[in-house]
Amino acid sequence: MTEETPGFDEQQSQQPDVPSGAPSDDAEPAAASTPSAEEAAAPAGDTDQNTALVAQLDQARTALGERTADLQRLQAEFQNYRRRVERDRVAVKEIAVANLLTELLPVLDDIGRAREHGELVGGFKSVAESLETTVAKMGLQQFGKEGEPFDPTIHEALMHSYAPDVTETTCVAILQPGYRIGERTIRPARVAVAEPQPGAQTVKPAEESTEPAESAENKENGGPEEG
Repeated sequence: MTEETPGFDEQQSQQPDVPSGAPSDDAEPAAASTPSAEEAAAPAGDTDQNTALVAQLDQARTALGERTADLQRLQAEFQNYRRRVERDRVAVKEIAVANLLTELLPVLDDIGRAREHGELVGGFKSVAESLETTVAKMGLQQFGKEGEPFDPTIHEALMHSYAPDVTETTCVAILQPGYRIGERTIRPARVAVAEPQPGAQTVKPAEESTEPAESAENKENGGPEEG
């Protein structure tokens, strides 16, 4: 008779049944180390996203540069506009002041003639001096003096004569003073001019040329004879 090993059947009955399709314990580490499809696709997706962000950043920088250039251009145009407006404002003010003072020139001429004849007295003198002070504060300047060289840019010759004591065309009398505002002449000085006598300049050099000749002749002869 065959002896049966006691407990063998019990040991087999206690072991769990393993399905045929289930992975074994040795296959689990291999399955865990193999990346899935989503994990493999993740780096490629990050690269595309970074590329898109870089492109957007470049577009933003380009737009910022364009807007900065536009702002700088507008600022330069505004500064030019302000300077042009200020220049025009000053020019309009000068023209207005010049027009006003031009209308007052006959009054100033009357005051000057009254002063020359000794009629500038009393209250009329105070009013005249106040008016002259006011127009001077507004920039009005009087010019024209006797003895100064004639300048056609600021003088207007009304009378002409010859004089032996002048070496160039000279203002010998101021018939009406001139006025200017800054560098702008609003009325030239009306003057009487005198020119040198014809031939006076040619005679004078001839006389001067004889003096050195006479002195040289005296030196050659041992100086002038003593009487």
